Parts: sequence; structure tokens; C-alpha cells
Amino acid sequence: MALRAVLLDFNGVVINDEPLHQRLMQDLLLEENLRPSLEDYHQLCLGRTDRACIIDLWHRQGRVVTEAQLNRLLDRKAELYRQSLVSYDRLPLYPGLEDFIYQIRVAELHLAIVSGARRSEIETVLGLAGLADQVALIISGDDLPATGSKPAPDGYLLAIQGLNERFPQLGLRPQECVAIEDSFAGIEAAKRAGVPVVGVAHAYPYHMLHRRADWVLDHLYELRLDWLQAYYSPPAPYAEAISGEDRVPSGQRTQALPHPKPNPKQ
Repeated sequence: MALRAVLLDFNGVVINDEPLHQRLMQDLLLEENLRPSLEDYHQLCLGRTDRACIIDLWHRQGRVVTEAQLNRLLDRKAELYRQSLVSYDRLPLYPGLEDFIYQIRVAELHLAIVSGARRSEIETVLGLAGLADQVALIISGDDLPATGSKPAPDGYLLAIQGLNERFPQLGLRPQECVAIEDSFAGIEAAKRAGVPVVGVAHAYPYHMLHRRADWVLDHLYELRLDWLQAYYSPPAPYAEAISGEDRVPSGQRTQALPHPKPNPKQ
């Protein structure tokens, strides 16, 4: 078994835009004469599609959203998001993102985005960051029904199907991928799809992720593909050591993998 594809979450992994999404969702609620609640936002929106988030936020306050209303709210939020991004002097991309994408390219792995964000939002960020040509496939919230939002595995299963359709000789299986996630819902979605997952403690503290993900890091810039490749295709000296009962248990820090952890500042 070899690592052949990286399935990357977007909000909270690629770009630090969660405060922006929270503010825009609060604005939508206020425009509809509804009261924003930070607790409700964290419970109903983190890691999920805007479609699922809006439906559940409105339902929490006793309101039902028609399909026409929902589409109007989604389009308004997407436009406000785009306007906010283009006004930034510098995109709030997470440190280490470009280096990690470079590692993926050098290793000749396929890269897909699997996110609950709108496709227009993802494409805007990738375009502004000059990274659009590095991504083979995007699975967005637009590709999923509300019931298919994370923690449902639908997005990850669609990504694997889509990569196999785009590259007919690939024959990609879930266990040959790695997901990079920052939320409980995202981690659960990847694991339900059979995809090993690295949790990055951008949205939640490390200790809250470490029993959910297969590996956990404090920061994206700590992630090195050679650690993961030792798990997927262990070199001969390590093959026996990380098989069977000696395999790194779920939730253990990534630096416990066979390769020593380099200083991320080097």
C-alpha cells in the first residue's frame, strides 16, 4: 500500500477565515431578524457546509428556510466573502501551506480539496493565492446535499470517485489517501470514508483532537510527507516495527512515527 493522494480540507486548513465566516453568518442572521449565537455557530457550522449551517441555524430559532430563500442567503454570503477577500492586502493562508503543496508535487501525489465551502469561495482563494493549477479536483459544498455535509463521508467518497474518473489508471482506494482536517466533523467524515486523517489543531486544542484523528499536529507547517509515507509504505527496517500491534495507535502525535521530527523552523 502506498500513499497516492492528499485530500485537503479548506477552511481552517488552507485559509484562516473562520472569523470571517462567523461574522458573515452573524450578519445574515441579523438581516433576517434572528439572534446570533456563538455557541450555535460552533455547534452547527464548524466543518459543515453553509447550506447545512443555515438550515440548522434557522431551524434552531424556529424558522424554516425555503429553497429559494436558502439560495438567496447562500449567494449573498458568497458575494460578501469574495468582496472581503479581494479587499485584503494579504490572504490569511496558514503558514506551511505552500511548502506542503510543494512536497505533494515533488512526491507526485494527487491533491484534492474536500470542503463544505462554496466552490466559488475555494476557487477565489486558490486563484488569488496562485495555487489553482496545483489542485486536481475540488469537492465543495455545492456538490453535496445538506444531508451529505460533514460528518457524513459523502465528500471524501466523491473525491476518491472523482480522482479515479479523472485518472482512469489510478484505481485509488480510501486507505491510499490521507485527509488533513481541523474540525471534529471533518475528522469523522474522513474516518467514516475509510481515509486516515491528520488533525491540525487550528480550530480546536490538540488534546481535543488527539483521540479522534490518526495523527495530530499543532500547526500545518509541522507536517512532513516522509513521516506519513513511512506508515503507508514502510521501508524494510521499519516494516515489522509498525505492523500489527506495534502500529502507531490512533491519536498519537505524528512525531511518534518512525522518522525523527525535524525542526519546522529549519
